[in-house]
Amino acid sequence: MNNDNQGKGGPPFNFGGPNGPKLPDPKKWSGWKFSLVYILILIVGMSLFNYVFMSKVNPVIDYSEFKQRIAAGEIKRVELDEAYFIGYVDKVPTKPQIKAPILFGLSAPEPAAATTVYRTVPINDSALVALMDEHGVDYYAVSREGSAILNFIFTWVLPIAFFIFIWRILMRRMGNFGGNVLSFGQNRSAIVAEGDVKTRFSDVAGADEAKDELIEVVDFLKTPKKYTDIGGRIPKGVLLVGPPGTGKTLLARAVAGEAGVAFFRMSGADFVEMFVGVGAARVRDLFKQARAKASGSKGCIVFIDELDAIGKSRLNNIGGGNDEREQTLNQLLVEMDGFDATGGLIVLAATNRPDVLDPALLRPGRFDRQVLVDKPDLKGREEILKIHSKDVKLSPAVDLAAVARSTSGFVGADLANIVNEAALLAVRGGRMTVEQQDFSEAIEKTVAGLQKKNRVIKPEERRIVAFHETGHALVAALTPNSDPVQKISIIPRGFGALGYTLQMPIEDRYLMTEDELKGKIDVLLGGRAAEEIVFGKISTGAANDLAKATDIARKMIVDYGMSERFRHVALTRRGLGMLGDSAPQEPMFQREYSDATQQYIDETIAGIVEAQYGKVKSTLLARQSLLNQVAGILLDKETIDEKEFKSLVAGDVYSGAAA
Repeated sequence: MNNDNQGKGGPPFNFGGPNGPKLPDPKKWSGWKFSLVYILILIVGMSLFNYVFMSKVNPVIDYSEFKQRIAAGEIKRVELDEAYFIGYVDKVPTKPQIKAPILFGLSAPEPAAATTVYRTVPINDSALVALMDEHGVDYYAVSREGSAILNFIFTWVLPIAFFIFIWRILMRRMGNFGGNVLSFGQNRSAIVAEGDVKTRFSDVAGADEAKDELIEVVDFLKTPKKYTDIGGRIPKGVLLVGPPGTGKTLLARAVAGEAGVAFFRMSGADFVEMFVGVGAARVRDLFKQARAKASGSKGCIVFIDELDAIGKSRLNNIGGGNDEREQTLNQLLVEMDGFDATGGLIVLAATNRPDVLDPALLRPGRFDRQVLVDKPDLKGREEILKIHSKDVKLSPAVDLAAVARSTSGFVGADLANIVNEAALLAVRGGRMTVEQQDFSEAIEKTVAGLQKKNRVIKPEERRIVAFHETGHALVAALTPNSDPVQKISIIPRGFGALGYTLQMPIEDRYLMTEDELKGKIDVLLGGRAAEEIVFGKISTGAANDLAKATDIARKMIVDYGMSERFRHVALTRRGLGMLGDSAPQEPMFQREYSDATQQYIDETIAGIVEAQYGKVKSTLLARQSLLNQVAGILLDKETIDEKEFKSLVAGDVYSGAAA
């Protein structure tokens, strides 16, 4: 709901000024609905207990048996009630008694004088009175004041109240906003008033190019006249594209914060419900409120996160159909055509899957500007670390530039997590400031997983792991242009990793040559080659290494055109699944070649891997003494850092690598 007093320091509603009528404070009565529910549950529980208890103590008998017991003289007194005829075996004064009713119209228990009681369902039988007179049975009727009211409450009021209560719960479960059955079409956007967004461009790092693109949007929202005077037109929609965690949502908030305008934030999944038409109604309501907000102030931003949830291409919908997602997308397209950007309303959206979006969304006039928010480079990572660590007590010896060099490929969310993990590790270690070692451990924890020092490994398996990891490290040190080895460890980490060799690039790489790809295969095969050299047999520990090596070899042939027969030819093309939503969500490769070509690909992959494996094995055989030495130290210390590893292999390996 549009409220002009939001964000201006005044109360959200004003009825008649300070002397006018006041609405009751909703917080004062907020607990009553829960109290009423508890009271209803208590009443029903007591009633059921009373009913079960009375049924066990005084069972109901047949009406004919009841008359037989009167004729036999066993029943001496009969209480006539509208619910039951109750017979007692003991005589008491025949004066009618007035009893207070209890739940469900059952009478209060009799005094201790009544020992045996028989109950039966009342029947309109005039012969019963004559039978009781004939055998001298005392009988009387019981007056139950208020039973009619109780019957009305339990027959009508409680069932209706229970039905309404269940209905409200179901409506909320099915996505209703506010519990009102008529409010399905209301949007669920989080509305932030002008000036309440505290994020600024200074809070965003590692995305300088994206910020430069969005500064123009901020300038238009602040001073639209200088654009309209010259005849310029700002884009209606700006689509932020990039991998998860790169700061797309943060950039959208920074735009709103810099411009000082209202900010509507909503996820694409919030539009889609189980009822057809609800998403389209929410889109209409969202833009209606946004237009009203933009016309009454200096601008408005609508931010739709995860746009691909409603913006998937309609071309993949083989069956056609008019489902909920398609109706929502159609309404969004119509709404984006129905407003003029000069009114101060701008739509921002974010997605990490632009390839699945409908082409109609990306045409000029809708999301006609795409801003790439890519992974940060070395300088960007250092700036991000400075932003996230400004409130963290760092040791003067901490080098954030070194941390940035060790985190190639990390996004902003990863770096924020590393800073937080380092702070937690410092507290766990009893330190008052965060040290460099805390950052190193946080990086290893993020890359390889949590240490499992308590896992018991058999000595023979421990030796296999040590030589396996040493093989990786030695081949990496021998391979030109390979990432340097930062640490070797046989301490188990993560899910099933018995050891690891940590390599961190010293610079960002965007291209790789054929020789460098084969070098990566060499490093991956170094572990298995070391096992076969030392133990004469191989183990399952290289399963993940083989999968990665095979994948690199396949890409060399299929994607990069690095095979002899299909040199410079890409055998596949990227495309979306042809089965719509039932297909895998990630882009898949479509095969466009024959079975003979597939056979060639399989044989060539096996040939590349086998050739590189023979090369690696020969290299390690020539340096088996060094392999034994490094593996022995690793078995004793469990961990070898970069400095110690370089000192161990400097004379032999690095001279050979340079050659």
